[in-house]
Amino acid sequence: MEIIPIAFFRSPFITKFGIPRQSGIVDDVEGEIIFEPLINQPDYVRGLERYDYIWLLWGFSGNSSTHVSPTVRPPILGGNKRVGVFSTRSPYRPNPIGLSSVRLKEIYVNSAKRLCLKVTGADLMNGTPIYDIKPYLEYTDSHVNVRSGLPDENQWKQLKVVFSEHAQIVLSTQEQQMIAKILEQDPRPHYQADGEKVYGMRYDEKDIHFKVNHETCIVL
Repeated sequence: MEIIPIAFFRSPFITKFGIPRQSGIVDDVEGEIIFEPLINQPDYVRGLERYDYIWLLWGFSGNSSTHVSPTVRPPILGGNKRVGVFSTRSPYRPNPIGLSSVRLKEIYVNSAKRLCLKVTGADLMNGTPIYDIKPYLEYTDSHVNVRSGLPDENQWKQLKVVFSEHAQIVLSTQEQQMIAKILEQDPRPHYQADGEKVYGMRYDEKDIHFKVNHETCIVL
């Protein structure tokens, strides 16, 4: 079976570092699905406007290694304990395919006459290939009061995010709000605890530098 991209994702996340760890965590960050020429026909999405959420099947195009191990070290466990790859959402899998649920905001044709979907809440890097799109069905896809393994047992601690005087000058209020939602999820590896270490991430056209002291994230 040959699988080819039907679309590519346009995202403000230019690199992997800083991307929300799961879809929906930062629910108002916008992204755009731009269909490839072979799929550039409105008939492919006829009726999709009736759904609030869609599933995206996509490829981990940012993987730096093709090596696959039966076990991985999840960041939620501090990177020092191994579990089976199929009990995680690690990008390093026998078939590097991701699955995300995103909110569908708009279906339109852009200025280049390409069919597009505007979505929010995605955890995809800019340029990610999309292999399939399916509607999200609440009656079958939503399961409440169920076990969720590692996330149940190891809660992420949200950070308090503050902006330096310089950051407040160069970032708009809207950018500060979005960056705060991203950084409060603490994108660092959990084995890092150096309060003076400066981290960097790209968000759209901005280079964001920050450090974390105890449970406070300072945007420099």
